Amino acid sequence: MLRGLWKLTWLELKIFLREPLGVIGSIGVPVAVFFVLGRAGRRAAQAPDVVGPDLPTMAALFISLSAALSLVAILAIYREGGILKRLRATPLRPHTILSAHVMVKLLTTLATVVALMLAGKRYFPAGADVPYVPFALAVLFSTLSILSIGFIVASVVPTARFAQPVGTLLFYPMVVLSGLFFPIAVLPSYVQALARVLPVSYAVSLMRGIWRGEGWVAHAGDLAALAAVFVICVTLSAWVFRWE
Repeated sequence: MLRGLWKLTWLELKIFLREPLGVIGSIGVPVAVFFVLGRAGRRAAQAPDVVGPDLPTMAALFISLSAALSLVAILAIYREGGILKRLRATPLRPHTILSAHVMVKLLTTLATVVALMLAGKRYFPAGADVPYVPFALAVLFSTLSILSIGFIVASVVPTARFAQPVGTLLFYPMVVLSGLFFPIAVLPSYVQALARVLPVSYAVSLMRGIWRGEGWVAHAGDLAALAAVFVICVTLSAWVFRWE
């Protein structure tokens, strides 16, 4: 099973790398935006330590969402083109086929996060102990949970034409209520209740906290919520996923 998973993952990764626009959009654009915003912020404040914890968190969150939207689009295209049906007819197990797509998205997410942190290193506070590895792990964990939501979207969208718009309409309102741009506490009570059940809110809390140097134990609730989202969404996807 593992041999088939790695072979299919490598194949899907090569297919992804053959599309220059996809590579530029997934890796190049987030790094470039982070670089430009970090440089602009540094010039505005005339200080080397302007890039606070929210800019890396915002960049990482949009990297995760980009991975999920890409997953939705690819699976919809594969279904509409009959590729999923043909893969289903091979000796590979269904979860191996779908896991390969997840592996590709996690690998590209990791590559983007590493490139982002290397590009923005000059804007971090001098002498700061930036938690590169813990932050990358937090991003990957959050991405895995968000990807599981993408599987549900990919399971129900009728055609590839609607995949990207439906995914966008689902994910980006979550960002507004995630606490990324303003505290959840300033929202009306009923909106706060909604924000507390959205997985993106926990992803923001986890990534922001880890970037600030907080321990994993302090974010056990975020980890548990994201893990619960993953389990629930994977279970639902197993029921509703269509191969053709």
